Amino acid sequence: MSKQFDRSNMSYYPLKERPSKVDIVKSCVTEEQFQGSLSPEVRQRIAMIAEEILKARKKGASVMCAFGAHTIKNGMGRLLGDFARKGWFTHLATNGAGVIHDWEFAFQGKSSEDVRANVQKGMFGTWEETGCYINLALAVGAYEGLGYGASIGSLISGNGLAIPSKEELLSVISSNSEPLAKRAAAADLLDLLEQLEIEPGFLTIPHPFASYSVQAIAFDAGVPFTSHPMFGHDIIYTHKANKGAAIGRTAERDFLTYVQSVYGLEGGVYLSVGSAVMSPMIFEKSLSMVRNVLRKQQRDIRDCGIHVVDLQEETWDWSQGEPPADNPAYYLRFMKTFNRMGCRVDYTSADNRAFLVELYRELKKRS
Repeated sequence: MSKQFDRSNMSYYPLKERPSKVDIVKSCVTEEQFQGSLSPEVRQRIAMIAEEILKARKKGASVMCAFGAHTIKNGMGRLLGDFARKGWFTHLATNGAGVIHDWEFAFQGKSSEDVRANVQKGMFGTWEETGCYINLALAVGAYEGLGYGASIGSLISGNGLAIPSKEELLSVISSNSEPLAKRAAAADLLDLLEQLEIEPGFLTIPHPFASYSVQAIAFDAGVPFTSHPMFGHDIIYTHKANKGAAIGRTAERDFLTYVQSVYGLEGGVYLSVGSAVMSPMIFEKSLSMVRNVLRKQQRDIRDCGIHVVDLQEETWDWSQGEPPADNPAYYLRFMKTFNRMGCRVDYTSADNRAFLVELYRELKKRS
């Protein structure tokens, strides 16, 4: 067996001592105050998308919004939560980094570190509260049957975690009536609690800036918020509290929740905002899984509008099909993926703040 790195030899530092580049109170984007620049053509497209969303909601179809972590760093968490709270978005999805930024904003009002400087010092991502509390929440959530996003949303909304006793966990572990997965999750949680020397009872973890958290807003509103992490990509993997089984259990639940929302996309809308890898990769597998089931019912998903938003310049009309291999647009990987899904697709080059604020205004005007 190959030798593995021992994280117990690492040092972790208080999050409050880290210089953070983004203050959510100053950076929070509001529909009333934000002034962005959009071309008339983009505004017209956004108006069309707003109409599609309202029609989809009248039909009871899914309206999904998947986004990258920069959408959170740009101060969009509260506005994204408002989309969900008003029923305009029925599903929100992001990657592991989006979850972390949203949690750090809720916990201390600040996020985003100097990666270049901190890697040089061996301190990148080595923040005690971020690593400990998020990993602990995922282990508790795995035991409680929650997904990744709901585990963190519950932590923020509830300002803490209900820590079960050793006796309770041992009872579950030894019970023949409990599902094996539940017993395994109990064993994982017990191992972590003993490792961290955490006592049973309610562990209070204040989140004074919870009102800025899209995860908390979605959790309270009962709207699915799913996270789709890749192992080793996020700073919580540097912490000794990280447990792969908890990541896997909660992320699997979130993936299947996401697939279920894709199941409802006939007549619906899918927005992919600033997510060049996560969103197209999980979407193509999910859509294929759904079609695998629907074909037995002689049904399909074709009447779905896919709208992709990113900063890269718009150089190709994707309604005309795939560009030739000698065109640079051919190598816009995420658009090539979405274009192959068999649904209507377009690409909009825009700042995610300007796009989402304008979409919110259009929906508000039409509602």
